[in-house]
Amino acid sequence: MQLKISFNHFPAAIALAMAAYHFYVVIVGVPSVFYFRGTHLLFALILVFLWYPSSNYRQNWLGLVVDGVMLILSISAIAYIFLNHDYVLDRFAYVDDLQPLDLILGTALIIVTLEATRRVIGLALPLTAVSFLAYALIIDQISYGQLIDQMYLTTEGIFGIPLNVSATYMVLFILFGALVEHSGTGKLFRDFSLALAGSSAGGPAKVACVTSAMFGTVSGSSTANVLTTGTFTIPMMKRIGYRPAFAGAVEAVASTGGQIMPPIMGAAAFVMAEFMAVSYLTVVSIAILPAILYFVAVFFAVHFEAKRTGLKGLPKPDLPRLGEVLKTRGHQFLPLAVIVGVLVSGYSPPYAALCGLLSVLPVALLGNTTRRDISWRTIFDSLITGIRNTLIVATACASAGIVIGVIAQTAIGIEFTQLIVSGFSGGNIVLALILTAAAGILLGMGLPTTPAYIVQAALLAPALVKLGIAREAAHLFVFYYAILSVITPPVAISLYAANGLSGAGLWESGIAAVKLAATGYIIPFMFVFGPPLLLIGSWSNIAWTAVTALIGVICLASSLHGYLLLPITLLLRFVLFFSAIALIAPGLESDLVGLLLVGALLLQQKLLSQT
Repeated sequence: MQLKISFNHFPAAIALAMAAYHFYVVIVGVPSVFYFRGTHLLFALILVFLWYPSSNYRQNWLGLVVDGVMLILSISAIAYIFLNHDYVLDRFAYVDDLQPLDLILGTALIIVTLEATRRVIGLALPLTAVSFLAYALIIDQISYGQLIDQMYLTTEGIFGIPLNVSATYMVLFILFGALVEHSGTGKLFRDFSLALAGSSAGGPAKVACVTSAMFGTVSGSSTANVLTTGTFTIPMMKRIGYRPAFAGAVEAVASTGGQIMPPIMGAAAFVMAEFMAVSYLTVVSIAILPAILYFVAVFFAVHFEAKRTGLKGLPKPDLPRLGEVLKTRGHQFLPLAVIVGVLVSGYSPPYAALCGLLSVLPVALLGNTTRRDISWRTIFDSLITGIRNTLIVATACASAGIVIGVIAQTAIGIEFTQLIVSGFSGGNIVLALILTAAAGILLGMGLPTTPAYIVQAALLAPALVKLGIAREAAHLFVFYYAILSVITPPVAISLYAANGLSGAGLWESGIAAVKLAATGYIIPFMFVFGPPLLLIGSWSNIAWTAVTALIGVICLASSLHGYLLLPITLLLRFVLFFSAIALIAPGLESDLVGLLLVGALLLQQKLLSQT
């Protein structure tokens, strides 16, 4: 019995050590690149092979042997770099011949990285990485030695930018999200949303929108968002009469939007900051208006659907009161304010995350109600949960580094850019954007958002920049489609999670999700052709563009769901759709046309309602 307890506690001890290491780095400073990224990856690999065993050891001792070999190879491959640090730094990459041990351990690290990724995420990303490796060796005819050199002994492969983002930023933000969740802030989000929107038409669906947007600011994961908030929003929606497919779609679409909602967006946003060589605060600023448009569109879509089908809200006596919620739990918003304040003050995101982390427990202890949720077990469980969630990002980033390494070492990136710019699109920006959007959704199917964005940022974003699109708009464009791929059938990871809670089928919920998220598919085109939506330009131009875009996305939701002030006919839905496109498109003339049409429709609806 004692042996069993020791074994179960061993991974937890390593997880706590990993958390402590990253706290230490933020306070003391980042060590040498290979030491820092190597230690991060080593922790992740060890924990994956301990927490995700290949089989039940009691039934299959071969699994124990396999995992033991994987652990030995992981430790050996990274320890070799630590012990030969000067040799790795001083050698000339691609010029100096590799030692036999370099080749052996480099191959071993690729194998264990891909296997660890498979265990945590699934086959899609490892197969993608293997395909790129095969391209380098067979099509581009890169020598095996040069390939291992790139992947193992430089910072252009496994130890590249994606892994650096995981080690520098994401560990601390994921730990922050886990601590916030365990400290009872999730109840604040739920009660706040219920008090705000629960009694209105289709209240539970609106609660799902508000809660998912708020929870998304601390989780950064659409699937985690679905499984957390969906456990209470989906049953509520079904209870008042929403179809299971629509209920699941609302939760999946709203949770997916959590990854684009500042101040804490998905992990890919931190990678974006690194790729564009800008601060994370810059990424947050360009993402804020598109995120607002996304959630306003989803919110009004569920409102119009509820009004059209006659669905009521929840009884007011059953709902928490807003004043009481803010009085008892409102102070738990403070850690988010701390992070934003530290970022705005000019400090680094890791430091902001650490400050937010350190504020969670003291803030929770301020209130009599929230104090009950806090114990030493809260801290322990939060750190373990946070590190376990980190494994998804760490392994994905390491495997994505393999893909990036191949793109950097071969001509595939240039060829892909030329194919989009001159091959398929013929230099037409609109056609190039449509092709990029389609390619982004296809590349993102089955992959988590972070590696999906990384692949697209390397292959697709350069093509858009070459066509004259602003770099910020190009990267945010592919970022959006990497996110939307998780709700786009047939491979829709977040929808699978929502369907598990709603009991709906994939295609029925998939159609509902695409209809709800229709604006999300259009918004990237809006900010490409309307840079003011990225806060680029004069404030008057930004304000006008934002207001007309806001009216446009509401009209689009209205046309798709057949309701404005009253149910609308098919012909008027087409008129309203045209109005929405006119308002969404950049240009004063199209805005005025759209506003005139919307004004006329509103007047007609108002007169009908009075008869």
